[in-house]
Amino acid sequence: MDGPSKEEEEDSTFTNISLADDIDSKYKTFCRFLSATLHKWYLMFMVNLNLFITAVDAENQVELEEKTRLINQVLELQHTLEDLSARVDAVKEENLKLKSENQVLGQYIENLMSASSVFQTTDTKSKRK
Repeated sequence: MDGPSKEEEEDSTFTNISLADDIDSKYKTFCRFLSATLHKWYLMFMVNLNLFITAVDAENQVELEEKTRLINQVLELQHTLEDLSARVDAVKEENLKLKSENQVLGQYIENLMSASSVFQTTDTKSKRK
């Protein structure tokens, strides 16, 4: 017997094919498992990413609302300050006008008093002489 018999060749071919098929089957099973696992991880990652983005958006929304509220409050205070400033200016003008009128009235009263004999000063020394 120079080489393997026909029966031995068939057994070795069957064994080789069987091992190759088994390895190929295990490889395909592993690939399906790996693909399914990666898909699950991808889905979990996307869910967590969406939750994170939603949380960040909510935080940004709260910050934006707070900034908007503060800006509106500052604008309201600016308008109030402008109104108060305008009122102070109006009161100053009114005050100057009233001072001017008081001076005129004071001068008028002084002129009336000097023209009236009732308000003339009496000099008692000159009457005695």
